[in-house]
Amino acid sequence: MFKKILFACCLSLSAIAPGYAAWPEKPITLIVPWAPGGSTDILARLLADHLSRSLGQVVIVDNKAGASGNIGSNIVAKAQPDGYTLLVGSMSTHAMNKALFAQMPFEPVEDFTPISLVAFVTNTLVINPSLPVNNVAELIAYAKANPGKLNFASAGAGSTNHISAVLFELAAGVDMVHIPYKGGAPAVLDTVGGQTQVLFGAGTQTLPHVKSGKLKLLAVTESARSPELPNIPTVAETLPGYELAVWYGAFGPKGLPRDITMRLNTEINRIVALPEVREKMSAIGVEVVTSNPEDFAKTLKADADKYTKLIQDLKITAE
Repeated sequence: MFKKILFACCLSLSAIAPGYAAWPEKPITLIVPWAPGGSTDILARLLADHLSRSLGQVVIVDNKAGASGNIGSNIVAKAQPDGYTLLVGSMSTHAMNKALFAQMPFEPVEDFTPISLVAFVTNTLVINPSLPVNNVAELIAYAKANPGKLNFASAGAGSTNHISAVLFELAAGVDMVHIPYKGGAPAVLDTVGGQTQVLFGAGTQTLPHVKSGKLKLLAVTESARSPELPNIPTVAETLPGYELAVWYGAFGPKGLPRDITMRLNTEINRIVALPEVREKMSAIGVEVVTSNPEDFAKTLKADADKYTKLIQDLKITAE
């Protein structure tokens, strides 16, 4: 009788957690769809280090750059949903790329399991110091007085730099000239050098030049002031309704089991709450946040709808 009861209990437990109770049993790959050294990569390596300790298995960061993040993201989209292949993706890979590329190897929303919103990158509006303006209102006035004479740099057509500037033009009723580059670094350098005068860019790239006096910081593009830059106004304080928030999030393939999703969510929330992690990311203009899978899924869907419509209406392509 005892053996029968024990056998029945084992069957019940296996039905509740069919094979996932022991996860993880081998190393986990955390894919970053960008080159090493950027803010996404730094954040992913912090997560990997702490997850390796708490999960008891090595978490390996694997940089798979190319095609505006599509190559690395596609690897995760096509992976088995067993918790051993994960992704640190961004707003651009999951909310913008489908509208920018004629052919996509995956569905940015449907082919992934949202695990956790992890961070926001402070997105800045900077200018070359030679420009005779000191705030957003003066920049708008100058642009209106000099239509088509201000050049704004971007990391390429359809990049967050580009979309930020286009939204600004629409909200302010101004006309600037788009100068696309092959990446954020050369866009920043030419704004420092004066070949371009205006740049909407990640604080990770612009703030070191602001500190050295080579760029002038006018505003941030999020809906609220950045905790890292509390004295810097938002663009929306001059142009109500303007907003562009650049986020990073953790994803698994579609169908990732709920217990694995929630364990990862719990661990990631614990990690980003650590003072050492917050301080390290804050120093490069990244605000880490906690979330749950449901709220992250809502953010993902809302931003995908918002930016798909905007990009299609403006007929912007990355190709």
